[in-house]
Amino acid sequence: MTSTNIYQDREALEARLAFRLAAGLSEQASALPNDLSERLRVAREQAVARARASRSVVAVPAAASAVVGHSRGSAVLGGAPSPWQRLASVLPLVVLVAGLLLIHQWVAHEQVLAAVEIDSVLLADDLPPAAYTDPGFAEYLKSPPP
Repeated sequence: MTSTNIYQDREALEARLAFRLAAGLSEQASALPNDLSERLRVAREQAVARARASRSVVAVPAAASAVVGHSRGSAVLGGAPSPWQRLASVLPLVVLVAGLLLIHQWVAHEQVLAAVEIDSVLLADDLPPAAYTDPGFAEYLKSPPP
């Protein structure tokens, strides 16, 4: 879809919405007092006049691809990007991915260290590891000491 088609679809949608709003407001206008309906009529005429005036003014688009200068260090808009510009645009993505990979490795390492610590405490304890899975032992640990 081109930008012209999108613009035309948007204009058509806005026109339909405006028509529906105007119809709904016109239906409710008969219940309003006379002085209020007169003020609304004047405001509506002013709004229509402003809309017509703004549509009659044609904006001239600025040229997007202008060359300011040809000397070293000058601002050039448009044209093919240099290899340094391409590198500068890709470099943040590379740094982000590398950072995410390092964070993932660090978290995995910390999880392994935590598991090693738990295993070493279990193996160094006087109780065998099977005692911790015994339901009777769990009840024994929950009971108050004598």
